[in-house]
Amino acid sequence: MYKDWQAMAADLTGDIHTLRAGVPEVMKGFSALAQAALKADALDTKTKELIALAIAVATRCDGCIAFHAEAAMKQGATRAEVLETMGMAVYMGAGPSVMYAAQALEAFDQFSAKQGSRAA
Repeated sequence: MYKDWQAMAADLTGDIHTLRAGVPEVMKGFSALAQAALKADALDTKTKELIALAIAVATRCDGCIAFHAEAAMKQGATRAEVLETMGMAVYMGAGPSVMYAAQALEAFDQFSAKQGSRAA
């Protein structure tokens, strides 16, 4: 395992709460933007989370990968859909995106495995 994506997401969540307390109006605005962007319309929320995951790979944002891999899984994305999305991220982001695409797949697999263990 390259990284523990679940621990990263948990750690960042605490840091984000601290940030929210320090700049509440900014974070309220960011939260409103996120909710508006993720609202199902012409694209469903799962598709939007897959797009966010591809952008996270292309921009090389570890925390973004953690949060959007988990969100994609929770929205019902399949491993095949994540793999195809990673193909687009690699296409748009070239070599460095190959490295981050592998990490995003690892993150998705970790969150999926945890979800599966709860269902068992």
